[in-house]
Amino acid sequence: MAEKRLAEGLVHVYTGDGKGKTTAALGQALRTVGCGYKVFMVQFLKGGDSGELHSVKNLEPDFQIFRFDTAKKFFWTLTDEEKQVVKSNIDKAFAFVEEVLQQESCDLLIMDEIMGVLSNKILTVQQVCDLIKNKPKHMELILTGRNVPQEIAELADYVSEIKMIKHPFQKGIGAREGIEH
Repeated sequence: MAEKRLAEGLVHVYTGDGKGKTTAALGQALRTVGCGYKVFMVQFLKGGDSGELHSVKNLEPDFQIFRFDTAKKFFWTLTDEEKQVVKSNIDKAFAFVEEVLQQESCDLLIMDEIMGVLSNKILTVQQVCDLIKNKPKHMELILTGRNVPQEIAELADYVSEIKMIKHPFQKGIGAREGIEH
């Protein structure tokens, strides 16, 4: 654990239908690790390869990304059996997050795509609210994903909405390596 401590850890939410929620969290993580603090990112509902996984390897052990999921498809496209596997993996990831908070293992904890977990009803809003309320005083917390529940927005210190005005997907351009993943 870093020897420095934040005086007071706050809660950020990056939400909205636009591109850039994870990217914003990664930007904050780079700033935080660059100032000598330890950063953990737990990515939910993400199993495919992505550029940040490779970049962050160069910053370990000060910045680490943890994934518990292996699915490479959207949750709503999975079979019931595949959904059960994802749910089990998310339960493990959430238990890991609770342990990180309890042990104060980092200074900044990012729960990437946690709102997707909530909108798919894999975890409850109350579980995440309880986690926010019980976070260590000195730990900064970032939650990302579309459709932030009002209860979480009210607990947050920052809520930033990234709105889609225009996106290449509308012209049939899919996700590109190095840009969207």
